[in-house]
Amino acid sequence: MTPGRIICAGLGPGAPDLMSVRADRALRGARHVAYFRKTGRRGQARRMVEGMLAPGAVEHAMEYPVTTEIPFDSPDYNRILSAFYDDWAARLAALVHAGEEVVVLCEGDPFLYGSFMHLHVRLRNIVPVEVIPGIPGMVGCWNATGTPVTWGDDVLSVLMGTLPEADLTRHMRAADALVVMKTGRNLPRVRRALEAAGRLDDAWLIEHGTMPDERVVRLRDLEDGDCPYFAIVVVHGRGRRPEAVE
Repeated sequence: MTPGRIICAGLGPGAPDLMSVRADRALRGARHVAYFRKTGRRGQARRMVEGMLAPGAVEHAMEYPVTTEIPFDSPDYNRILSAFYDDWAARLAALVHAGEEVVVLCEGDPFLYGSFMHLHVRLRNIVPVEVIPGIPGMVGCWNATGTPVTWGDDVLSVLMGTLPEADLTRHMRAADALVVMKTGRNLPRVRRALEAAGRLDDAWLIEHGTMPDERVVRLRDLEDGDCPYFAIVVVHGRGRRPEAVE
């Protein structure tokens, strides 16, 4: 029997033509395709590859048992998610042991805050696993602003909107350039932290970066109730650079 394997394909920031050639080839030739999604939703990764799957490809929708219903730092959250990843690691490993190749979809880059990491640590020592890098979503977002995110010696900090407000403020004050992920319902906290750090006027919110419904707005101009889930906050650095010659 031909040995099977797991291939995690990093899909990039959203636009299909920003996917790597290697990921495109793996996806189009896949017999089994797995992807994460919220229960009752199609899933962002699945939407990104619409029309690209081979006829007859078997889809495996890995539906999260919990997302924001309970606090992410509670013992119940960790217990439920651990069991979910254990279960799907076992299911995918069974397909590999049967000689199948499974392509797992991952938005952005699989090793940058991606859910696949939780499967990777469970699978890497029991079945062959290949990871195809992808352009991180934040890269697509800061390019959408049309302004370089870092200059010279700028320090770039990547923060999670789930952090306590005091921690957000402290990191925002220390960094030259900022990316804040996991906004959504955390956006009011992120906005307050940026204001406390004196960075709100320089902050941009990019929703669905590189996708057809992309939106780029100054965070200070956003309505309080407008908290999109697939959005990233960017604050550009202003570091050392040669002076432009007139």
